[in-house]
Amino acid sequence: MSLRYQRLYVNIDHVATVRQARRSQEPDPVAAATLCEQAGADGITAHLREDRRHIQDDDIHRLAAAVTTLLNLECAITDDMLTLAETLRPAQVTLVPERREEITTEGGLDVIRHEAAVRDAVTRLKRLGIRTSLFIDPDASAVTVSHAVGAEAIELHTGAYAHAPRDPATLRALREAAALGASLGLAVHAGHGLSVNNVGPVAAIPEIEELNIGHAIVGRAIFVGLDAAVREVRAAMDEAREADLF
Repeated sequence: MSLRYQRLYVNIDHVATVRQARRSQEPDPVAAATLCEQAGADGITAHLREDRRHIQDDDIHRLAAAVTTLLNLECAITDDMLTLAETLRPAQVTLVPERREEITTEGGLDVIRHEAAVRDAVTRLKRLGIRTSLFIDPDASAVTVSHAVGAEAIELHTGAYAHAPRDPATLRALREAAALGASLGLAVHAGHGLSVNNVGPVAAIPEIEELNIGHAIVGRAIFVGLDAAVREVRAAMDEAREADLF
């Protein structure tokens, strides 16, 4: 079976987390994005949270000007976030759930409960030619509704797999959701909790076109540098895809 090239988008949020610990200028997430691109990243992801705990508005404006690959803006479905997206017009917007008290995103967007709001947001972004992706749990109903509201892509939440990679049910859920999404004409992405140690089985899922990986890369960069950390993940992804051919 011939597998298409799989894109790696690097999430640079936690470069900003380190900076915000001192409310200083360094390390600069925009400089980090440039290094990631030079190391082979196909795109840059940044999540502007409502509480601005890491990425700041100025970061997003500077990233929009500096990124030479593609910028994927992650944001909640709020009017101010959608207005910012309309102003900057990044290549892609991934709509995510958000709770102020959570440490990191804990689950997928509830597209079933909030179908009307999600549909309105997708329509609003698509009107300006912005590619839309929905961050959802690997659930058949969520995939089906994502297609129904007009999203071009879905990003499957890999958190359950990352916490229990040896549980075959977690990988099976991703495989089934990816196959369903592709059959409906959706581009399928995946991310959350992936690292060089667990990315292989997810990278090997043929329908998944893009992986979003951030925290593990930034953490690994403390020891080996950002360039090497990106290249390690890229190599692990490629190895898994090539191995699946045989």
